[in-house]
Amino acid sequence: MKKALIIVDVQNDFCEGGALAVPGANEVIPYINLLMEENEYDQIVLTQDWHPADHKSFASNNNRKVGESIILNGVPQFMWPDHCVQGTFGAEFHKDLNRDKVTHIIQKGKNTEIDSYSGFQDNNHFMKTGLDDFLKYHDIQLLEIVGLALDYCVKFTCTDAVANGYVTCLHFNGTRAVNVKPDNGRDAIFDMLQKGVTILG
Repeated sequence: MKKALIIVDVQNDFCEGGALAVPGANEVIPYINLLMEENEYDQIVLTQDWHPADHKSFASNNNRKVGESIILNGVPQFMWPDHCVQGTFGAEFHKDLNRDKVTHIIQKGKNTEIDSYSGFQDNNHFMKTGLDDFLKYHDIQLLEIVGLALDYCVKFTCTDAVANGYVTCLHFNGTRAVNVKPDNGRDAIFDMLQKGVTILG
Protein backbone atom coordinates (compact mmCIF):
# COMPACT_ATOMS: atom_id res chain seq x y z
CA MET A 1 0.00 0.00 0.00
CA LYS A 2 1.58 3.28 -1.10
CA LYS A 3 1.48 6.04 1.47
CA ALA A 4 1.86 9.79 1.57
CA LEU A 5 2.50 12.30 4.33
CA ILE A 6 0.32 15.41 4.09
CA ILE A 7 1.76 18.38 6.00
CA VAL A 8 -0.94 21.00 6.44
CA ASP A 9 -0.13 24.74 6.53
CA VAL A 10 3.09 24.85 8.59
CA GLN A 11 3.47 28.52 7.68
CA ASN A 12 4.86 31.51 9.54
CA ASP A 13 1.49 33.14 10.20
CA PHE A 14 0.28 30.02 12.05
CA CYS A 15 3.48 29.66 14.07
CA GLU A 16 4.83 31.62 17.04
CA GLY A 17 4.69 35.36 16.37
CA GLY A 18 2.43 34.96 13.34
CA ALA A 19 -0.76 36.84 12.52
CA LEU A 20 -2.86 33.78 13.43
CA ALA A 21 -0.51 31.91 15.74
CA VAL A 22 -1.70 28.49 16.88
CA PRO A 23 -0.74 27.80 20.52
CA GLY A 24 2.17 25.35 20.62
CA ALA A 25 2.51 25.31 16.83
CA ASN A 26 6.31 25.35 16.84
CA GLU A 27 6.35 22.17 18.95
CA VAL A 28 5.06 20.07 16.05
CA ILE A 29 7.88 20.93 13.63
CA PRO A 30 10.58 18.65 15.15
CA TYR A 31 8.00 15.84 15.31
CA ILE A 32 7.11 16.27 11.63
CA ASN A 33 10.80 16.38 10.66
CA LEU A 34 11.38 13.15 12.57
CA LEU A 35 8.48 11.45 10.76
CA MET A 36 10.09 12.28 7.42
CA GLU A 37 13.48 11.11 8.65
CA GLU A 38 12.34 7.79 10.12
CA ASN A 39 9.69 6.72 7.59
CA GLU A 40 9.64 5.99 3.88
CA TYR A 41 6.82 7.88 2.18
CA ASP A 42 6.03 7.54 -1.51
CA GLN A 43 4.98 11.19 -1.57
CA ILE A 44 5.30 14.09 0.85
CA VAL A 45 2.86 16.93 0.16
CA LEU A 46 2.72 20.39 1.72
CA THR A 47 -0.50 22.37 1.73
CA GLN A 48 -0.17 26.15 1.80
CA ASP A 49 -2.78 28.77 2.62
CA TRP A 50 -2.31 31.29 -0.19
CA HIS A 51 -4.83 34.09 0.14
CA PRO A 52 -5.20 37.20 -2.01
CA ALA A 53 -5.04 40.38 0.11
CA ASP A 54 -8.75 41.06 -0.49
CA HIS A 55 -9.89 37.62 0.69
CA LYS A 56 -13.43 37.63 2.07
CA SER A 57 -12.50 35.52 5.12
CA PHE A 58 -10.52 38.46 6.53
CA ALA A 59 -12.40 40.59 9.05
CA SER A 60 -10.65 43.67 7.67
CA ASN A 61 -12.27 43.19 4.25
CA ASN A 62 -15.79 43.02 5.70
CA ASN A 63 -15.70 45.84 8.26
CA ARG A 64 -16.07 43.16 10.93
CA LYS A 65 -14.16 42.20 14.03
CA VAL A 66 -12.06 39.06 14.26
CA GLY A 67 -14.24 36.30 15.73
CA GLU A 68 -17.50 37.45 14.19
CA SER A 69 -19.25 35.31 11.58
CA ILE A 70 -20.88 36.15 8.27
CA ILE A 71 -22.60 34.11 5.59
CA LEU A 72 -20.26 33.83 2.62
CA ASN A 73 -21.69 32.21 -0.51
CA GLY A 74 -24.29 30.44 1.56
CA VAL A 75 -22.06 29.00 4.26
CA PRO A 76 -21.03 30.43 7.66
CA GLN A 77 -17.62 32.10 7.56
CA PHE A 78 -15.55 32.87 10.68
CA MET A 79 -13.82 36.23 10.45
CA TRP A 80 -10.05 35.79 10.65
CA PRO A 81 -7.21 38.28 10.94
CA ASP A 82 -5.34 38.87 7.66
CA HIS A 83 -3.04 35.87 7.27
CA CYS A 84 -1.01 33.92 4.70
CA VAL A 85 -1.35 36.66 2.08
CA GLN A 86 0.23 35.64 -1.20
CA GLY A 87 3.90 36.59 -1.44
CA THR A 88 4.30 37.68 2.19
CA PHE A 89 6.63 36.32 4.86
CA GLY A 90 3.59 35.08 6.79
CA ALA A 91 2.61 32.79 3.91
CA GLU A 92 6.05 31.17 3.69
CA PHE A 93 6.72 27.77 5.20
CA HIS A 94 8.44 27.90 8.58
CA LYS A 95 12.21 27.86 8.18
CA ASP A 96 12.63 24.93 10.62
CA LEU A 97 10.42 22.61 8.55
CA ASN A 98 12.68 20.26 6.58
CA ARG A 99 11.51 20.33 2.98
CA ASP A 100 14.27 18.19 1.44
CA LYS A 101 11.93 15.25 0.73
CA VAL A 102 8.82 17.23 -0.24
CA THR A 103 7.49 16.11 -3.62
CA HIS A 104 4.50 18.42 -4.15
CA ILE A 105 2.89 21.64 -2.87
CA ILE A 106 -0.86 22.35 -2.96
CA GLN A 107 -1.94 25.97 -2.58
CA LYS A 108 -5.44 26.68 -1.31
CA GLY A 109 -7.66 29.63 -0.43
CA LYS A 110 -6.71 31.45 -3.63
CA ASN A 111 -10.30 32.35 -4.55
CA THR A 112 -11.24 35.69 -2.99
CA GLU A 113 -14.88 34.67 -2.55
CA ILE A 114 -14.49 31.25 -0.88
CA ASP A 115 -12.35 30.00 2.00
CA SER A 116 -10.60 26.65 1.79
CA TYR A 117 -9.74 24.82 5.00
CA SER A 118 -9.31 21.39 3.43
CA GLY A 119 -6.31 20.49 1.32
CA PHE A 120 -8.73 18.79 -1.08
CA GLN A 121 -11.37 21.43 -1.84
CA ASP A 122 -12.90 24.76 -0.88
CA ASN A 123 -15.47 25.10 1.90
CA ASN A 124 -18.36 25.26 -0.58
CA HIS A 125 -17.17 22.11 -2.38
CA PHE A 126 -17.15 24.09 -5.65
CA MET A 127 -13.52 23.66 -6.64
CA LYS A 128 -10.97 20.95 -5.97
CA THR A 129 -7.31 21.79 -5.32
CA GLY A 130 -5.82 18.96 -7.36
CA LEU A 131 -4.61 17.03 -4.30
CA ASP A 132 -6.91 14.05 -4.90
CA ASP A 133 -5.88 13.84 -8.56
CA PHE A 134 -2.19 13.98 -7.61
CA LEU A 135 -2.52 11.22 -5.01
CA LYS A 136 -4.59 8.94 -7.22
CA TYR A 137 -2.17 9.45 -10.13
CA HIS A 138 0.58 8.14 -7.84
CA ASP A 139 -1.56 5.22 -6.56
CA ILE A 140 -1.52 6.48 -2.97
CA GLN A 141 -3.95 4.63 -0.70
CA LEU A 142 -2.79 5.55 2.81
CA LEU A 143 -2.47 9.10 4.12
CA GLU A 144 -0.75 10.23 7.29
CA ILE A 145 -1.67 13.82 8.16
CA VAL A 146 0.00 16.42 10.39
CA GLY A 147 0.09 20.20 10.64
CA LEU A 148 -1.99 23.23 11.55
CA ALA A 149 -4.53 23.71 12.81
CA LEU A 150 -6.22 20.62 14.25
CA ASP A 151 -9.71 22.10 14.51
CA TYR A 152 -9.81 23.68 11.05
CA CYS A 153 -7.55 22.82 8.13
CA VAL A 154 -6.28 19.53 9.55
CA LYS A 155 -9.76 18.30 10.47
CA PHE A 156 -11.28 19.09 7.10
CA THR A 157 -8.30 17.64 5.23
CA CYS A 158 -8.65 14.42 7.25
CA THR A 159 -12.41 14.05 6.77
CA ASP A 160 -12.14 14.83 3.04
CA ALA A 161 -9.38 12.22 2.78
CA VAL A 162 -11.74 9.59 4.20
CA ALA A 163 -14.54 10.76 1.89
CA ASN A 164 -12.18 10.37 -1.07
CA GLY A 165 -11.47 6.76 -0.12
CA TYR A 166 -8.08 6.95 1.57
CA VAL A 167 -7.04 5.07 4.68
CA THR A 168 -6.50 8.16 6.83
CA CYS A 169 -4.36 8.55 9.95
CA LEU A 170 -3.78 11.70 11.99
CA HIS A 171 -0.61 12.01 14.07
CA PHE A 172 -1.92 13.59 17.27
CA ASN A 173 1.58 14.73 18.28
CA GLY A 174 2.00 16.43 14.92
CA THR A 175 -0.85 18.92 15.23
CA ARG A 176 -2.18 21.67 17.49
CA ALA A 177 -5.57 23.38 17.73
CA VAL A 178 -6.50 27.06 17.47
CA ASN A 179 -9.21 26.49 20.12
CA VAL A 180 -11.22 29.64 19.43
CA LYS A 181 -13.51 27.93 21.95
CA PRO A 182 -11.74 25.77 24.57
CA ASP A 183 -13.23 22.46 23.40
CA ASN A 184 -12.73 22.90 19.65
CA GLY A 185 -9.69 20.63 19.46
CA ARG A 186 -11.36 17.89 21.49
CA ASP A 187 -14.54 18.15 19.42
CA ALA A 188 -12.49 17.93 16.21
CA ILE A 189 -10.95 14.66 17.38
CA PHE A 190 -14.40 13.18 18.15
CA ASP A 191 -15.70 14.33 14.77
CA MET A 192 -12.77 12.76 12.93
CA LEU A 193 -13.08 9.48 14.82
CA GLN A 194 -16.78 9.28 13.93
CA LYS A 195 -15.92 9.80 10.26
CA GLY A 196 -13.32 7.06 10.14
CA VAL A 197 -10.02 8.83 10.80
CA THR A 198 -7.48 6.80 12.82
CA ILE A 199 -5.70 8.83 15.51
CA LEU A 200 -2.07 7.87 16.08
CA GLY A 201 -0.38 8.81 19.37
